[in-house]
Amino acid sequence: MLVKMEIYFDGEFWCARGIGEDIFTQGSTLDELLENIKEAVSVHFGDTTETITILTLSEVKLTHAKATSSQRR
Repeated sequence: MLVKMEIYFDGEFWCARGIGEDIFTQGSTLDELLENIKEAVSVHFGDTTETITILTLSEVKLTHAKATSSQRR
């Protein structure tokens, strides 16, 4: 089973919400959030013999990155 979670920072906490599943959790740090995601998914699905894979999706904004262009000829 594949569970997709969207991760975002709301300005105070790292948050994760399920895509297609009624799951939400948050954490003070990204590491804490990842542990909370595992726990929330486990509680949501309860006892299951099916292997659960968690896919996390996030948007990252790079404020100091330099754009490069490479063109092949």
